[in-house]
Amino acid sequence: MEIRTIHNKKEYKAALDQIEQLWSAPAKSAQAERLDVLTLLVEHYEKTHYPIADPDPIEFIEHVMESRGLTRKDLEPMIGPRGRVADILNRTRPLTLEMIRRLVAQLQLPAEVLIQPYLLRDEWLAA
Repeated sequence: MEIRTIHNKKEYKAALDQIEQLWSAPAKSAQAERLDVLTLLVEHYEKTHYPIADPDPIEFIEHVMESRGLTRKDLEPMIGPRGRVADILNRTRPLTLEMIRRLVAQLQLPAEVLIQPYLLRDEWLAA
């Protein structure tokens, strides 16, 4: 298979098949280089044809808490006192830029997800 831009599902499937065959290629080999290029092409095709929207910031924080076994108390150093954490997670108060900075720094969360606009409680319940 010649390496070129992926234009349709047939080429996409062929690229995926090639990636599967090259998956165990030795590091720094020509096959490994081909694998790297193919994965970049597939990634571009998937972002273009199957985009995934960023998650809601509050749902994302809740998911991170659940997956990492964090409690609301664990968020206090980043968000503020217990009541403020409750306000944020209950959507009665928006995240501030400083809260986002601390969440990014301390939990290594992606800022681009946390800065997304999201609905507060009244708007969220009405939606």
